Amino acid sequence: MLVDVRTTSEFAQGSVPGAINIPLDSISSKLHAFENAKAVIVFCASGMRSSQAKLILQKNEINNVINGGTWQKVNKYVV
Repeated sequence: MLVDVRTTSEFAQGSVPGAINIPLDSISSKLHAFENAKAVIVFCASGMRSSQAKLILQKNEINNVINGGTWQKVNKYVV
């Protein structure tokens, strides 16, 4: 599961193919979206928000999370 935690306007300007957009400030209210994911890669513009997203998910017992860092970095491995 590829999750871009940037804002919706940032996401609209470009992201990783197949990624979904769940902005960092919405992560806590959208935990149900992660329930059946085998693995989750979170990413953003610099790696800071994705780091925070990973911590939020882990605090909510979603432990299969990887901080991918920037979306450009993740994009290199997906494309």
